[in-house]
Amino acid sequence: MNEILKSDDIVAKVGGRFKLAALIQRRISQLLDGARPLVERNGRSDFEVVIDEIATDKISIDWERSGIKAPAKSRKN
Repeated sequence: MNEILKSDDIVAKVGGRFKLAALIQRRISQLLDGARPLVERNGRSDFEVVIDEIATDKISIDWERSGIKAPAKSRKN
């Protein structure tokens, strides 16, 4: 999981560090309120579960509902 956070890929996926932090916070709140994780927990903390959910595209920002402009797609060579 640390490798995911060292890379800027997860930051670019959601459009910036502040948006990533907001998404993590909101999802952790949902988990604390009883929402089911979308990935296997395997003894991991809520934070680790949320990072895995974002990395595997299980959750993302709903750009249309939020009214926020979606980030440009990064091109990988």
